[in-house]
Amino acid sequence: MSIKVQQLSSKLVGPIYNGDEQPPRDTNQFAPLSVFDWYIPGEHVPVIYAFKTPNHSNAFLEQGLGKVLSEYRVWAGRLGKDENNHSIILLNDKGVRFIEASADRALEQVMPFNQSTLLTLHPDFEGMKEILIIQLTRFSCGSLVISFSSNHMVADGFSVSQFLVSWGRVCRGLDINPRPLHNREIFVPRNPCRVEFDHQSLEFTKGVISDVFIDPSNVPPYSEDDVIYHKLHFPTELIAKLKSKAGSSASGKPYTTFESLVAHIWRTITKVRGLTCQTTEIKIAVNGRKRLIPRIPDEYFGNLVLCAYPAAQVKELLNGSLRHTASIIHESVVRLNDDYFKSYIDFVSNDMQGENPTPERGERTLVALWPNLEFDSWLGFPFNEVDFGFGKPCLFMPSFDSLEGLVYLVPAIDGGVDVYVCLFKQQMALFDEVCYSID
Repeated sequence: MSIKVQQLSSKLVGPIYNGDEQPPRDTNQFAPLSVFDWYIPGEHVPVIYAFKTPNHSNAFLEQGLGKVLSEYRVWAGRLGKDENNHSIILLNDKGVRFIEASADRALEQVMPFNQSTLLTLHPDFEGMKEILIIQLTRFSCGSLVISFSSNHMVADGFSVSQFLVSWGRVCRGLDINPRPLHNREIFVPRNPCRVEFDHQSLEFTKGVISDVFIDPSNVPPYSEDDVIYHKLHFPTELIAKLKSKAGSSASGKPYTTFESLVAHIWRTITKVRGLTCQTTEIKIAVNGRKRLIPRIPDEYFGNLVLCAYPAAQVKELLNGSLRHTASIIHESVVRLNDDYFKSYIDFVSNDMQGENPTPERGERTLVALWPNLEFDSWLGFPFNEVDFGFGKPCLFMPSFDSLEGLVYLVPAIDGGVDVYVCLFKQQMALFDEVCYSID
C-alpha cells in the first residue's frame, strides 16, 4: 500500500545547558577525529524506530533531545578542516536537524515497510550539512516512527545505540548513565612505532573504496531496480540448531550466534547466486573496544572498528560443512587483536610521512558486491533498550540501502535475530525458499 508523508516543519535543535538554551561554552572549540574515524566514509546511516500510540508529544522529545545534546555536543556541531587539512568536528552548537512529518495511513496498513515507504521516513541527505538528522513521522492511528540518521564518520553503531538510550533516559527524567567518554585522542602510537600489517591496502584501499572490493567482470548484467530488500526472522530455536551444527572452534569454544548465522547466510547466498568465480569474500566490522589492551570502555563515543575479510573458494563453501565456514570467519576475526589495532594506530599516527591517509571518497558508484558480501551486525548493541517514556519500540530496523550483497543482523524485538538482505530479485526468491534449511 502506498503512503504519503508530508513534512510539517524543519528546524535546528541545539544543546540546552542547565535549562538555558544559550551555550555557556566556547563555540569555537573543535574535536579532532580519531585514527579510527578517518577510516569511515562520511555517509549518513539511518535507523528506524516505530512506537504504537505513544503518549508524549513531539515537543516532549525535542526538549529531551536538547538536554541530552549538552552531553553529546558533537551531534550539534559540523564537520570541518583544521590548518593541516585534517577533518575535525566543530563544536559550534549549530544544532541537529529536527523534522516533523505526518503520514496519511495507519502504521499497521504499511507494515512491513517496503523500500519506497522506508525512504519517506527520513529526508534525502543530499546537501545536508548537519551531522545528525531526526525525523518524527506521526501516523493516522497515532503511532510514531522516529528515524535517526547520523554521519558515520562521527560515531559507530555502538556509540549511536548508547546515545539513543541516553536520549530516552533524559526524556524519562533519569541521569545519563554511563556518561560518554569523548576523548578521541586516547589512541596514541607506540614508541617506537611498529607497523606490522599492510594497513594501506586493507584499511585505506579495500576498506574504504568499495569499488575495489569486487571484480566487475564477475557481476551479471543488472540495474539498480534489480536490487530488492527483504527481511527474514531467525527465531532463537533455529539459531540454537545452527550453533549446534556449527559446533566449536579448535580451542573448544562454541561458535557464536554471529559466526554461526553469518556462516549459514554466506553459504546459502553463494549457493543461490550460482557463482562460477573461484573466490568469494565477506566484509565484517570488528569492534575494537574489547580487543585493545587495556580495554577501551564501552562508553567511548566515536568510531572504534576495523574490518576483517574472510575469504574462501566457492567450492570450499558449497562442499564443506557449516563448521568449516564458521572456522574461516572465526579465524579471520580473531586476527584483529590488540597487536593489529595498535599496528593500525601506529600506521595512521605516523601519518604516512606527513600525508593524511584518508583517500578521496567521492560518491558510491557500486550497486552490487557480487560475488562478495558485507555484514553489518548490530547484535549486542542496546538499540532495543531505547525507551522515551512510552514503552519499548514495536519495530527497530535499518533503512533501505540498494547495495546488492549487503546484510544487516539486528536483534529482534521478540528475541532471535532479524536479517535484512539486499539481493537481485532472481536470487532473492530462491534465497527465501532455502534460507531456513540447515540440512
